[in-house]
Amino acid sequence: MSYVAARTERVHLAPNVLNVPLRPPAVVARSAASLDLLTDGRIELGLGSGAYWDAIEAMGGTRLSPGQAVAALADAIEIIRGIWDADERTLLRVPGGHHRVEGAKRGPRPAHDIAIWLGALKPRMLRLVGRAADGWLPSLSYLGLDAVAESNAVIDEAAADAGRDPRAIRRLLNVGGSLGTEGLSGPPATWAERLAELSVEHGFSTFVLAADDADDLAAFGEEVAPAVREAVGAERRRAA
Repeated sequence: MSYVAARTERVHLAPNVLNVPLRPPAVVARSAASLDLLTDGRIELGLGSGAYWDAIEAMGGTRLSPGQAVAALADAIEIIRGIWDADERTLLRVPGGHHRVEGAKRGPRPAHDIAIWLGALKPRMLRLVGRAADGWLPSLSYLGLDAVAESNAVIDEAAADAGRDPRAIRRLLNVGGSLGTEGLSGPPATWAERLAELSVEHGFSTFVLAADDADDLAAFGEEVAPAVREAVGAERRRAA
């Protein structure tokens, strides 16, 4: 991310997503804030509760149950936000069950309010999105179209229970595949139609193409994205 940030001026960057069990949250917070300051506010933060536990354990991490992993991520979010709260003059103390800080100095303050997006699929993680995150960043290949509506409902209910406006939680989606004849289902025009449907029906405002093919990236940026914006804008005007 630092390399890409240094080579660009307008591109916004986010990890998609960081494996928190292998990263001390206070260090993540300081690193993200520092890079945000260096890039004039172009950094957001995607976090995950952990996957591939054999590999995590092999790297020196601690194997956690699904419930423990969600609780640990909640600890991490509290610590990260506490580090960023540089206006608070007291030392940060978070006695978490998995991640904790015992009198950490706060700061640096990011250049802007960095958003925390969670890669979440299961109900406990979705409820954490509703309670504590700024956005939901699943991958369509893992989530599946059939689970979108129910997952959104879990997030919305958890947000309302926490006294938050569900509409304030950004919905992002990783999409993958080739933009040729296979992919998400056909050529760019078909992609645009499907992504517009996901935006209008399920509230997704951002789509991330999981690809490194130059032609696919160009088609996505030059053909798919403008068509999606136009279709969503037209639908919103009709609904107004």
